[in-house]
Amino acid sequence: MYTMERREFLKVSALGAAAVAAPVGLIHAAEAPSNLPEAPSVPSEAPSAAKKSANGKVNLGFIGLGQQAMYLLSTFMAFDDVRVLAGCDVYDIKRDRFVRRVKEYYQGKGEKKVKVDVYEDYQDLLARKDIDAVVIATPDHQHAIIAIAACKAGKDIYLEKPLTLTIHEGKQLCKAVRKYGRILQVGSQQRSSGEFIHAATLCREGIMGKIEKIKVHCGRNSVNPKSAAPMPCTLPKMEVPAGLNWDKWLGPLPTSIWYHSDLDPIVDESHDEQLWGAWRWYKVMGGGLMTDWGAHMFDIAQWALGKDGNGGPMKISPAGYGKYDVLTFEYDNGTIVTEEPYNGGEQGLQIYGENGWIKVCRGSLRASDPKFEKMDLGVESGAYEAQSAHRRIWIDAVKAHVDPNCPVETGHTSCTVCNLGNIAIELGRPVMWNPIVQKFMNDPEATKLMHYKYRDGYSVEV
Repeated sequence: MYTMERREFLKVSALGAAAVAAPVGLIHAAEAPSNLPEAPSVPSEAPSAAKKSANGKVNLGFIGLGQQAMYLLSTFMAFDDVRVLAGCDVYDIKRDRFVRRVKEYYQGKGEKKVKVDVYEDYQDLLARKDIDAVVIATPDHQHAIIAIAACKAGKDIYLEKPLTLTIHEGKQLCKAVRKYGRILQVGSQQRSSGEFIHAATLCREGIMGKIEKIKVHCGRNSVNPKSAAPMPCTLPKMEVPAGLNWDKWLGPLPTSIWYHSDLDPIVDESHDEQLWGAWRWYKVMGGGLMTDWGAHMFDIAQWALGKDGNGGPMKISPAGYGKYDVLTFEYDNGTIVTEEPYNGGEQGLQIYGENGWIKVCRGSLRASDPKFEKMDLGVESGAYEAQSAHRRIWIDAVKAHVDPNCPVETGHTSCTVCNLGNIAIELGRPVMWNPIVQKFMNDPEATKLMHYKYRDGYSVEV
């Protein structure tokens, strides 16, 4: 099995990356040689966290210690130049598991005394001066608030996808990252996976000719078998378990949302959850499969079309409206992107160009012509969620103080596409969007759905 070296991944994973409006002193990691000197200091209203700590490593704190965080933890701990110091979660059983796994790992490396701290409140973790960067893997509704707080605290950030729950939150987070000069990597790891890099490169370099249509499939599930959109929550109310701070779990969400164990799954005897947190399937809490898998698949469509950073569709029409049989996104260059099942329902993309087609999903790339399938890039083996290349790029970017291959603006535009799809479905009609100014055109009803009213005491404004 061929595995790419770090330098090679830094180069190929940024093929076609959009130019990002970074502050003075920031350049793209993919464009930087491996011996890059430390970048000049970035204008910031918060002190920069040291990139070379006293122990010579990047010191990490984790915020959100659920199932995805465990994959991230195993990857980051394996890097010799990273040290995990602390974690934060509102559920005590997950804090306990985190401590156990961190201690077991470092003790297995021969350390006799391992110190790892845990917190219920993320502000306590952010207040630590010895933590350089944070990994945020909370439910989506907490992403923006916590990431903005991390920016203000001078921490660099690895933030799980989708970037934010709402379009307005994403706009504010983009402001915060640039205002405070932070390095943020969105956890859209397909950007660092060989099959998706190859597909995007074929499109961006013109080998496929003009891209006429892209079919994206985000998947379907039992909560909503008809579309990828979220549904109203119908889970029955359950008693909040001891050790879970439900009020902190809700954060800015309304207190009318009650607890159910599917929303914050319990840890069983194997010390693992038996399902992904179901908050993602329900309105108010998440964006359904549209943002869960769409943040991966629409992200690759955006990349292939060269729409990272400040591009996106102009008209979004829901299935069943007029001539539209499926959710349809229309771009200014004439390209049509749809969300619909294809090829047996696997999650992925089928890209149609003047010169042929490509089908790409995790671990697989097929094409109308065998010449399109020839890849010079490797694909990592092992569980997809545990693959390391995307996270390695972020650590190197933090150390060099440069943008990684999936910076905040890229994550925001891809997340916006997902949210636009949900908004069109919610309204049951087409919406017109200006991707440059990031506004709906003369549509106050759609504009209202760009955000929601937070509970008192919470704000995302920068």
